Amino acid sequence: MLTLSVLIVAGNPNLGSLLGWHLQQVGCTVYHARGEQQAMALYLKHRPSLVAIDTDLTDGDGLHLCRRLYEDRRSLLLLLSTKTSEIDKVCGLKAGADDYLTKPFGMQEFLARVEAIGRRLRLATAPVTRLDYGSLQIDLVQRQVKIKDTLVNLTPQEFSLLVVLAQAEGSAVTRNELLARAWPEDIDNPRTVDTHVLSLRKKIELAPQQPNLIQTVRNVGYRLNLEALLRSSPPRPAMPGFRHQPNYDRPRMSPR
Repeated sequence: MLTLSVLIVAGNPNLGSLLGWHLQQVGCTVYHARGEQQAMALYLKHRPSLVAIDTDLTDGDGLHLCRRLYEDRRSLLLLLSTKTSEIDKVCGLKAGADDYLTKPFGMQEFLARVEAIGRRLRLATAPVTRLDYGSLQIDLVQRQVKIKDTLVNLTPQEFSLLVVLAQAEGSAVTRNELLARAWPEDIDNPRTVDTHVLSLRKKIELAPQQPNLIQTVRNVGYRLNLEALLRSSPPRPAMPGFRHQPNYDRPRMSPR
């Protein structure tokens, strides 16, 4: 069952009703609009998780509505269109659509697309409890760090410093930014960071005098070397393969 709230914007009332009925059968809350102005009013009132936009509206082009909603960036957008060329799909995606579905389409495919968007939404909004970069694992709840599955005993300050570096995902972080994000109190000496980085290196580097995991970025600060972490991670067992049988009996619909 899906628990999404979905705004359907379709100039064709039959199309809107059909899509809405099927979405309600799988647990979605559905709102209907036939044009851009009505859609904007419902969008601002209900803030739906997903907006399914037909390009044929009663008062304009669905692409224009897609661009307006994308600027707000609070809902995922599914564009429905009879235009099937590559350039049309590219234009739709560049207008802000998260997915593009060409008409006619089967209802099973439509629901599968909505379900996939729902999974993406859950992943985006789920709280992060763990950072995993190859041989480095950081448990944000237990405040534990492992290197190659070996527990590393860090002080609270060292842990906070490592988390900020890890969240930067390989980008350099300035000393001032590290002070602001990793220290609970106001400290105005950026060299404090250097002292704690030196201590952290002694605990997680194989050769602290020649650091490879926490790299110094000259005149900037520090970065976590994700490439080295991924290279040093142990190989994971491969998942057994499987074959997917396509469903050639999927019903088709021809909304226009």
